[in-house]
Amino acid sequence: MTIETENQKSVKGRIVAAAWQLFYEKGYNGTTVDDIIDLSGTSKGSFYYYFNTKDELLNTLSMILDDNYEILKEKMDPDMNSYDKLLYLNYEAHSMIEEKINIDLLASLYSTQLVAQGHRSLLDQNRTYYKLISSVIDEGQKRGEILDEVPVSELVRYYSMCERALVSDWCLNKGEYSLREYSKNVCRSCWNILKDKTIINTQNLPMAGSYSVDQCIFKAVLRPVPK
Repeated sequence: MTIETENQKSVKGRIVAAAWQLFYEKGYNGTTVDDIIDLSGTSKGSFYYYFNTKDELLNTLSMILDDNYEILKEKMDPDMNSYDKLLYLNYEAHSMIEEKINIDLLASLYSTQLVAQGHRSLLDQNRTYYKLISSVIDEGQKRGEILDEVPVSELVRYYSMCERALVSDWCLNKGEYSLREYSKNVCRSCWNILKDKTIINTQNLPMAGSYSVDQCIFKAVLRPVPK
């Protein structure tokens, strides 16, 4: 199962894409550096130019995810309603994770991020992910499709927290249900709540940790286009 990336043409991008495809198909322990080199069509010299060990490839998960977001950005209809864009990105990104990322490895990486000292790649605000979500929410506020009483940065934070929670729960349950379908149902049920068009200002927003995942950003901050 091939991992498609915007960075596919670069040597490093080919190595990273090949590695994660093999991690999914053969498992991390079952994948060798030679396997990665063969599938990527590169050389040992190229591999060790970018990575000292196979372990270092584990830090490239955000790169794989962001390459996928670059592709989704190009595929996404620019005229689509802004909160429909968020639904689309959520569904497609979680489809990619479910189909192409080894769940045991993903769970291990998430737990590593929890105890990491210093830089946490998944939380890097310079990632394509955060820039894309920010642009969609900003666009939605300007169009009147997303409430503008709450700063974009706060909405992005709540949105990303919800997505990480969904992935974490899926990992905890060992993938016994479909991540994309569960995420779709959770998000759409939250969208139904928004039909009352209740306006929530920043003073009424709950502090982090004081609300359930199902009642995160979608409960208060987005609204459907008026008919």
